[in-house]
Amino acid sequence: MSGRKETVLDLAKFVDKGVQVKLTGGGQVTGTLKVYDQLLNLVLDGAVESVRDHDDPLKTSDQTRVHGLIVCRGTAVMLVSPTDGTEEIANPFVQPEAVCRGTAVMLVSPTDGTEEIANPFVQPEAVKEQHYCLDKF
Repeated sequence: MSGRKETVLDLAKFVDKGVQVKLTGGGQVTGTLKVYDQLLNLVLDGAVESVRDHDDPLKTSDQTRVHGLIVCRGTAVMLVSPTDGTEEIANPFVQPEAVCRGTAVMLVSPTDGTEEIANPFVQPEAVKEQHYCLDKF
């Protein structure tokens, strides 16, 4: 048993390899992991920061800042992932927006255009006038 404390993450396999680090507050830095400690303090070389979009702070813009050698404080580190073998994909959970137009619903999909369908929540007049008696049950 060694005297060195174990870290929450096994970062030894990422030393001298490219990593992407997401920080609290929305910061995102990419660089080569040089050193880390048990508190998850990281030293990145060739660090490049992705600049946040001024209009929508949840998105990153195409602008970057080159910082060189930086230290990421462990309490600010939320995620560490390798840069090799990763790619960005479309969000599969985005639902098309529904726009009500009277007795029909217009489905607006960012990729498929629009398609009009009957509104399943509007009852025909004949069904509205029927009354059900629950006293029989």
